[in-house]
Amino acid sequence: MTAAVRFIEESADPEELILDRVFFALSDPVRRKILQRLEDAPLLVSELAAPFEISLQAVSRHIQVLVRAGLVRQERTGRISRCSLELGSVYAAAVWINRYSKYWQDQFNLLAATLSEVPAAPKKARARRKAGKKTEEKR
Repeated sequence: MTAAVRFIEESADPEELILDRVFFALSDPVRRKILQRLEDAPLLVSELAAPFEISLQAVSRHIQVLVRAGLVRQERTGRISRCSLELGSVYAAAVWINRYSKYWQDQFNLLAATLSEVPAAPKKARARRKAGKKTEEKR
């Protein structure tokens, strides 16, 4: 078990544990690609592993991280294992991220206010710039 996984497992708060697992799972590009592949339909583990240049065992480990994070549901029928998207825990992460949207909105408001203070270019200068762009496009 890696140090990052041990840290996640030691979290006391269940909500924090969910967030830790989701963000840890999403931190890896292979796991994100697995989620993207599951957007259209459930797939067998072998189908999920096909485009990756890693072993089937490595893909299975990535899938287990996604399962523990609540992002993937894995159903076994005998030796067949089918995976499907399960995005309930993404909602918790989205709510957490959304708490910070007010800071982003403040930055957009500041940018809009700053841009509104920039004097507009005179009409003749704008017309010359447009004419110059059209001349460049024709070349």
